[in-house]
Amino acid sequence: MNPTYVAVVGPSGDPESPVAQAAEEVGRLLAEAGCVVVTGGGTGVMAAASRGAAGAGGTTLGILPGNDRAEGNPHLTLAIPTGLGEVRNALVVRAADAVVAVGGSWGTLSEIALACRTGVRCVSLLGWDLPETGGPVVADSPAAAVRAALSSG
Repeated sequence: MNPTYVAVVGPSGDPESPVAQAAEEVGRLLAEAGCVVVTGGGTGVMAAASRGAAGAGGTTLGILPGNDRAEGNPHLTLAIPTGLGEVRNALVVRAADAVVAVGGSWGTLSEIALACRTGVRCVSLLGWDLPETGGPVVADSPAAAVRAALSSG
């Protein structure tokens, strides 16, 4: 059986913030559910989700904005340098069966928009709440976010 690929997206800020802590828990729960965790491969939420997944023995895939795979965070199983800058956000979303956005930044909003626009299941935790747009499902905890991401409806 093929694993489910879930992108965890969010700001590249403070690795000790509540947002990063939630992302680490999301990554851990996804790995425990047998999912591949896809991120943009960088710092902040991306590193936290990768750290959580790797710590649980999961597989992590970083789709990097630059040309050097060494620029990825140290918790990646696989790193794919794209040389595409922020345009790689589309690859992160399209590589995934679902997206969990933890926290909010402009890049995160672009990934939410791409997911919603292309029909990729999308969940928001501690971030963007866009009910008038038919946007992401809003979750109130890492466990609820993972349940929503893995639900079929």
